[in-house]
Amino acid sequence: QVQLVESGGGLVQAGASLRLSCAGSGRTVRNYAMGWFRQAPGKEREFVAAISWSGIARDYADSVKGRFTISRDNAKNTVYLQMSSLKVEDTAAYYCAADPDRRAVLAAGPAYWGQGTQVTVSS
Repeated sequence: QVQLVESGGGLVQAGASLRLSCAGSGRTVRNYAMGWFRQAPGKEREFVAAISWSGIARDYADSVKGRFTISRDNAKNTVYLQMSSLKVEDTAAYYCAADPDRRAVLAAGPAYWGQGTQVTVSS
């Protein structure tokens, strides 16, 4: 079993930066692909970013390219999402996800999900 715990959410103004963290425990999360998703009120959950177990392959949604950066520290079993130039439309609950198969993360079907952390961007 894998447990994922997100942290770092909060209320910020548009244009600010924020870093989310996701700490994994249980099985060897360092061997898993990991990703971030978000869900705004009244909308479906959407893909934000993903990273392979090695950290070499990274994928981003078009809406966050150039503003968000995903990274990981396998020694700490932690994945990060550095968010810059935040916009009001980035407001959502952000969820961490993990799966041994990176394709499952990219397809929004990972085996494991965190509980989410709220990010609110005010104008």
